[in-house]
Amino acid sequence: MRGDGAHQVGTAQVLDGIPGSAGYAVGHALIVDTRRSGVVRRHVTTDSIAAELAHFDDAVARAGNELRVVLAAKQGQASRAETSILEAYVLMVEDETLRAAVEHKIQSAGVCAEWALDLAVAEMAAQLRQSGDPYLAERSHDFEFVEDRLLRTMAGKQGAIVLPKDGAPAVLVAHDLSPAETAGLSRERVLAIVTEVGTRTSHTAILARALEIPAVVGVPNLLARVGSGDLIVVDGVHGRVAITPSAEFIADTHARAGRFSDVARNRREARDRPIQTRCGQTVELRANIELPSEAEVALEQGARGVGLYRTEFLYLDRSEPPSEDEQYETYRRVVEVLAPLPVTLRTFDIGGDKFSSVFQVPAEMNPALGLRAVRLGLARQPIFLTQLRAMVRASAHGRMRIMVPMISSLGEWREVKRLYEQARREVESAGHAQSPQIPLGMMVEVPSAAVMAEEFAAETEFMSIGTNDLVQYTLAVDRSSPELAYLASFLDPAILRLVRMVIRAGKKCARPVLVCGAMASDPLAAILLVGMGLRELSMESSAIPEIREAIGNITVAEAEAAAEAAFAAETAKDIEHLLAERFGERLDIGE
Repeated sequence: MRGDGAHQVGTAQVLDGIPGSAGYAVGHALIVDTRRSGVVRRHVTTDSIAAELAHFDDAVARAGNELRVVLAAKQGQASRAETSILEAYVLMVEDETLRAAVEHKIQSAGVCAEWALDLAVAEMAAQLRQSGDPYLAERSHDFEFVEDRLLRTMAGKQGAIVLPKDGAPAVLVAHDLSPAETAGLSRERVLAIVTEVGTRTSHTAILARALEIPAVVGVPNLLARVGSGDLIVVDGVHGRVAITPSAEFIADTHARAGRFSDVARNRREARDRPIQTRCGQTVELRANIELPSEAEVALEQGARGVGLYRTEFLYLDRSEPPSEDEQYETYRRVVEVLAPLPVTLRTFDIGGDKFSSVFQVPAEMNPALGLRAVRLGLARQPIFLTQLRAMVRASAHGRMRIMVPMISSLGEWREVKRLYEQARREVESAGHAQSPQIPLGMMVEVPSAAVMAEEFAAETEFMSIGTNDLVQYTLAVDRSSPELAYLASFLDPAILRLVRMVIRAGKKCARPVLVCGAMASDPLAAILLVGMGLRELSMESSAIPEIREAIGNITVAEAEAAAEAAFAAETAKDIEHLLAERFGERLDIGE
């Protein structure tokens, strides 16, 4: 398992991490000290509150300008992903919600601006980490990066990484790098990036991929083992870092790098071509995104639209829910960026206990089974209607459909449809434009919805299978529990049978069916889904090139034969072995 530490390969000590950006590099390490500035902790009097706020506002203005300078310097050179993420950071630095939280801390606790910022960000980050959603937990680092940027600015320190002006390109080694720091790097000066923390969905990893710089993140105890000047090997394909490699190890890495370059070049050339099986069947691969900036990343990875746009981030860290206009502008931006490709907006999937500041509901013993997602929307109808109206308005700017999560009964669905029609009438009455056709669909992630799939298919315009929650609820496994991870397999025969029920119901009622969970991101599972009849899959953007390649290597007949054999198997392990035996060798391009 990755992240367990180090092991020996010949003379090399190999450290396991997480693949952040695919590629290989051999070079000398350059340790970058990105430790956060110390937090000034000082109590202030009532007379000093205005001065502290002015100090904070000045830091915000200067930090925002610094980030805009980075953006301006990269004009014409930056990818859409770099530009979008940097723009997002400017918005975070200048966010009025953050300022309001800092002002409240200064006034209520009588503390200086630096201390107030630290307290406010700590609360925001803790809320995200406790959400139970790995992606939202990763976003907590973004708030901490913003805090560090502002603290550095308040202390009059340099905001960017300063590389030596002379010397050969190096492998940057750090505890962590902020997206702003990463975006300021170039392939000419940086061979690879290695950090102690981070995940594949961190903005630093996303930017490394956009810059095509190999990266390994989440390497435990990295700085205790690597020093500046050490010769190291970075394997961003498998997520490994080798210290003191032998000449043979280095030669093998160079050979792998050559093979990888050939594969990467072929993937880039294929990015804008239709995604087809070897026999010519088109399969649409769409992206799962959570922030507007990721729409650009999705296009760069070759996504044919967005199959799942999570909207929960709009409700984070605020005492009042977002307005209709604020939501409309956010959704409009994504729809316009993707046009003419389709975008699927999902209504909020929020557990009330984690966002009580907005929804004002009591904490629950088991939020996964409580007032969350559509249940919360139906319980707080004014908030739900506001979101529906904003989505309906955004439909005027491109191809768009609306998807509702966690539907478990026909009664819930019919109430959603009633509110949806009400939202459309209210948008029309207000004089706003909207598309005459906005498909309304549901997520199938509760076993009851899969069992009743035929009845739902008769009343929905499309169905999207969320395999992550479907696994959790069907197998009674907490998908966030490391101890139970071995049980939470989307290849479990029970899961496959439920998925098949939904696919058959969709086919009978001529309703589109797609999968938007982690199952779609696995090459072998994606082939199985094609064999089961699916022609639309949605996944993390970075998985699209690999899934495209996997699908292009097989015929529909092969996939169908594998699916038939899989349904005769009795365990997830048997199915995994069957798929690996049939397709594993031709899909393995990592070695």
